[in-house]
Amino acid sequence: MSLADRLRALVGAHPLLVGWAIATALVAAVVVQAARPDTPPPPEVSVPLAQAPTAAPTATPAPAVVVVHVAGAVVVPGVYELTEPARVTDAVAIAGGTAPDADLERVNLAAPVTDGARVWIPAIGEADVPVPVGVSGSGAEPGGAGPDMGPIDLNAADTAALDALPGVGPATATAIISYREEHGTFGSVDELLDVPGIGPAKLEALRDLVVVS
Repeated sequence: MSLADRLRALVGAHPLLVGWAIATALVAAVVVQAARPDTPPPPEVSVPLAQAPTAAPTATPAPAVVVVHVAGAVVVPGVYELTEPARVTDAVAIAGGTAPDADLERVNLAAPVTDGARVWIPAIGEADVPVPVGVSGSGAEPGGAGPDMGPIDLNAADTAALDALPGVGPATATAIISYREEHGTFGSVDELLDVPGIGPAKLEALRDLVVVS
Protein backbone atom coordinates (compact mmCIF):
# COMPACT_ATOMS: atom_id res chain seq x y z
CA MET A 1 0.00 0.00 0.00
CA SER A 2 1.37 3.44 -0.93
CA LEU A 3 1.95 6.28 1.54
CA ALA A 4 -0.98 8.21 0.09
CA ASP A 5 -3.29 5.27 0.52
CA ARG A 6 -2.13 4.87 4.12
CA LEU A 7 -2.85 8.56 4.88
CA ARG A 8 -6.32 8.30 3.35
CA ALA A 9 -7.03 5.20 5.39
CA LEU A 10 -5.79 6.93 8.56
CA VAL A 11 -7.93 10.02 7.97
CA GLY A 12 -10.93 7.84 7.25
CA ALA A 13 -10.44 5.74 10.40
CA HIS A 14 -9.66 8.66 12.76
CA PRO A 15 -11.13 11.90 11.39
CA LEU A 16 -11.37 13.62 14.77
CA LEU A 17 -7.78 12.85 15.66
CA VAL A 18 -6.56 14.21 12.35
CA GLY A 19 -8.68 17.35 12.73
CA TRP A 20 -7.34 17.93 16.22
CA ALA A 21 -3.76 17.51 15.00
CA ILE A 22 -4.28 20.02 12.20
CA ALA A 23 -5.88 22.54 14.60
CA THR A 24 -3.05 22.08 17.06
CA ALA A 25 -0.48 22.70 14.32
CA LEU A 26 -2.24 25.89 13.23
CA VAL A 27 -2.43 27.21 16.81
CA ALA A 28 1.24 26.42 17.33
CA ALA A 29 2.15 28.29 14.14
CA VAL A 30 0.14 31.32 15.26
CA VAL A 31 1.79 31.29 18.71
CA VAL A 32 5.27 31.02 17.23
CA GLN A 33 4.58 33.87 14.83
CA ALA A 34 3.20 36.05 17.62
CA ALA A 35 6.20 35.32 19.85
CA ARG A 36 8.68 36.65 17.30
CA PRO A 37 10.00 40.14 18.16
CA ASP A 38 8.87 42.93 15.86
CA THR A 39 11.52 44.13 13.51
CA PRO A 40 12.06 47.83 14.27
CA PRO A 41 11.65 50.18 11.34
CA PRO A 42 14.80 51.71 9.97
CA PRO A 43 15.75 54.93 11.84
CA GLU A 44 14.77 58.15 10.22
CA VAL A 45 17.69 60.35 9.31
CA SER A 46 17.04 64.09 9.43
CA VAL A 47 19.07 65.98 6.88
CA PRO A 48 19.46 69.68 7.82
CA LEU A 49 18.40 72.11 5.15
CA ALA A 50 21.11 74.30 3.72
CA GLN A 51 20.74 77.89 4.92
CA ALA A 52 21.41 80.84 2.71
CA PRO A 53 24.45 82.83 3.84
CA THR A 54 23.51 85.81 6.01
CA ALA A 55 24.99 89.09 4.90
CA ALA A 56 26.95 90.93 7.56
CA PRO A 57 25.15 94.08 8.80
CA THR A 58 26.45 97.24 7.26
CA ALA A 59 27.34 99.95 9.74
CA THR A 60 25.53 103.22 9.09
CA PRO A 61 27.97 106.13 9.23
CA ALA A 62 27.09 108.93 11.60
CA PRO A 63 25.97 112.11 9.83
CA ALA A 64 28.61 114.82 9.59
CA VAL A 65 28.14 117.89 11.77
CA VAL A 66 29.08 121.49 10.91
CA VAL A 67 29.47 124.34 13.38
CA VAL A 68 28.24 127.75 12.22
CA HIS A 69 27.90 131.21 13.70
CA VAL A 70 24.43 132.68 13.06
CA ALA A 71 24.32 136.45 13.54
CA GLY A 72 22.38 139.54 12.57
CA ALA A 73 18.60 139.80 12.47
CA VAL A 74 17.74 136.45 14.06
CA VAL A 75 15.94 135.75 17.32
CA VAL A 76 18.81 134.04 19.13
CA PRO A 77 22.23 134.73 17.55
CA GLY A 78 24.94 132.27 18.48
CA VAL A 79 27.08 129.32 17.52
CA TYR A 80 25.16 126.18 16.53
CA GLU A 81 25.72 122.67 15.22
CA LEU A 82 23.94 121.51 12.06
CA THR A 83 23.82 118.14 10.35
CA GLU A 84 25.08 118.05 6.78
CA PRO A 85 23.89 118.84 4.21
CA ALA A 86 22.96 122.19 5.78
CA ARG A 87 21.56 125.36 4.19
CA VAL A 88 21.22 128.94 5.36
CA THR A 89 17.54 128.32 6.04
CA ASP A 90 18.52 125.54 8.49
CA ALA A 91 20.91 127.87 10.30
CA VAL A 92 18.24 130.56 10.58
CA ALA A 93 15.69 128.06 11.90
CA ILE A 94 17.98 126.71 14.63
CA ALA A 95 18.66 130.32 15.74
CA GLY A 96 14.95 130.80 16.45
CA GLY A 97 14.01 132.23 13.06
CA THR A 98 14.39 135.74 11.72
CA ALA A 99 13.78 138.92 13.65
CA PRO A 100 10.85 141.16 12.57
CA ASP A 101 13.23 143.59 10.84
CA ALA A 102 15.14 140.93 8.87
CA ASP A 103 15.70 141.84 5.22
CA LEU A 104 15.20 138.47 3.53
CA GLU A 105 15.29 140.04 0.08
CA ARG A 106 19.08 140.08 0.44
CA VAL A 107 19.34 136.56 1.83
CA ASN A 108 19.96 133.41 -0.17
CA LEU A 109 18.26 130.90 2.10
CA ALA A 110 19.24 128.02 -0.19
CA ALA A 111 22.98 128.69 0.04
CA PRO A 112 24.95 125.74 1.47
CA VAL A 113 26.61 126.15 4.86
CA THR A 114 30.13 124.85 5.54
CA ASP A 115 31.87 124.09 8.80
CA GLY A 116 33.20 127.21 10.53
CA ALA A 117 31.04 129.58 8.46
CA ARG A 118 29.20 132.67 9.66
CA VAL A 119 25.63 133.23 8.52
CA TRP A 120 24.68 136.89 8.61
CA ILE A 121 21.04 138.00 8.28
CA PRO A 122 20.90 141.73 7.57
CA ALA A 123 18.21 144.00 8.95
CA ILE A 124 16.15 146.31 6.77
CA GLY A 125 18.21 149.40 5.95
CA GLU A 126 21.40 147.85 7.34
CA ALA A 127 24.65 147.86 5.42
CA ASP A 128 26.16 144.66 4.08
CA VAL A 129 27.98 142.17 6.28
CA PRO A 130 30.25 144.06 8.68
CA VAL A 131 33.91 143.04 8.52
CA PRO A 132 35.72 143.38 11.87
CA VAL A 133 38.54 145.93 11.85
CA GLY A 134 42.01 144.37 11.58
CA VAL A 135 40.76 141.16 9.94
CA SER A 136 41.75 140.41 6.36
CA GLY A 137 39.45 138.79 3.84
CA SER A 138 36.28 139.76 2.07
CA GLY A 139 33.94 137.84 4.36
CA ALA A 140 30.59 136.40 3.42
CA GLU A 141 28.05 137.75 1.05
CA PRO A 142 24.93 139.27 2.64
CA GLY A 143 22.77 136.52 4.03
CA GLY A 144 25.25 133.87 2.99
CA ALA A 145 27.74 131.65 4.74
CA GLY A 146 31.36 132.68 4.76
CA PRO A 147 34.59 131.89 6.59
CA ASP A 148 35.26 132.72 10.21
CA MET A 149 35.95 136.45 10.52
CA GLY A 150 38.30 136.11 13.51
CA PRO A 151 38.22 138.05 16.79
CA ILE A 152 36.75 141.54 16.87
CA ASP A 153 38.79 144.50 18.14
CA LEU A 154 36.79 146.07 20.97
CA ASN A 155 38.57 149.40 20.43
CA ALA A 156 37.74 149.67 16.73
CA ALA A 157 34.57 147.66 16.01
CA ASP A 158 31.36 149.49 15.19
CA THR A 159 27.89 148.67 16.52
CA ALA A 160 27.04 146.28 13.69
CA ALA A 161 30.23 144.26 14.20
CA LEU A 162 29.64 144.00 17.95
CA ASP A 163 25.99 143.06 17.41
CA ALA A 164 27.20 140.08 15.34
CA LEU A 165 28.83 138.53 18.40
CA PRO A 166 26.85 135.69 20.03
CA GLY A 167 24.74 136.91 22.91
CA VAL A 168 25.34 140.59 22.08
CA GLY A 169 22.25 142.37 20.85
CA PRO A 170 21.86 145.97 19.67
CA ALA A 171 21.47 147.28 23.23
CA THR A 172 24.69 145.66 24.51
CA ALA A 173 26.59 146.68 21.37
CA THR A 174 25.50 150.28 21.91
CA ALA A 175 26.52 150.06 25.58
CA ILE A 176 30.03 148.90 24.57
CA ILE A 177 30.38 151.82 22.16
CA SER A 178 29.10 154.27 24.82
CA TYR A 179 31.54 152.91 27.41
CA ARG A 180 34.42 153.26 24.96
CA GLU A 181 33.47 156.85 24.13
CA GLU A 182 33.14 157.74 27.79
CA HIS A 183 36.15 155.93 29.26
CA GLY A 184 38.49 155.61 26.30
CA THR A 185 39.85 152.44 24.78
CA PHE A 186 39.59 149.10 26.56
CA GLY A 187 42.72 148.04 28.38
CA SER A 188 41.76 144.36 28.46
CA VAL A 189 38.90 142.05 27.55
CA ASP A 190 38.04 141.72 31.26
CA GLU A 191 37.07 145.39 31.25
CA LEU A 192 33.86 144.33 29.52
CA LEU A 193 32.53 143.53 33.00
CA ASP A 194 32.23 147.28 33.53
CA VAL A 195 29.79 147.55 30.60
CA PRO A 196 26.12 147.44 31.65
CA GLY A 197 24.49 144.20 30.54
CA ILE A 198 27.68 142.09 30.54
CA GLY A 199 28.22 139.65 33.38
CA PRO A 200 30.82 136.93 34.02
CA ALA A 201 28.99 134.32 31.93
CA LYS A 202 28.69 136.57 28.89
CA LEU A 203 32.31 137.67 29.29
CA GLU A 204 33.51 134.06 29.14
CA ALA A 205 31.39 133.47 26.04
CA LEU A 206 33.01 136.48 24.36
CA ARG A 207 36.59 136.06 25.59
CA ASP A 208 37.84 134.10 22.57
CA LEU A 209 35.88 136.24 20.10
CA VAL A 210 37.25 139.69 20.95
CA VAL A 211 40.64 141.37 21.36
CA VAL A 212 41.91 144.80 22.38
CA SER A 213 44.46 146.73 20.33
